[in-house]
Amino acid sequence: MRIGRKHLMLDTSWQEFSNCLGVDPDLFFPERGASTREAKEVCRGCVVKDDCLEFALANGEKFGIWGGMSERERRRIRRQRALERQAAALTASAESA
Repeated sequence: MRIGRKHLMLDTSWQEFSNCLGVDPDLFFPERGASTREAKEVCRGCVVKDDCLEFALANGEKFGIWGGMSERERRRIRRQRALERQAAALTASAESA
């Protein structure tokens, strides 16, 4: 179902409902070492925060605040999901043996 996944990565319709719509984009791409607090505050009550985060994860966004999370926080999620996929694959492999 590769087409479905590709569609997911390109779907940005959620953006029209975002709290950050109309906010200066520079707020979400702070200089190295600068505070991310203000950007995360904009994201805090956003109804599409999860969609934004999943978009960033699916597209490998390496910079900025997406879905209320920094690059470091998104890397942690990607690593955790990769470990979970690996564990699931090992379990499936062991069960089929």
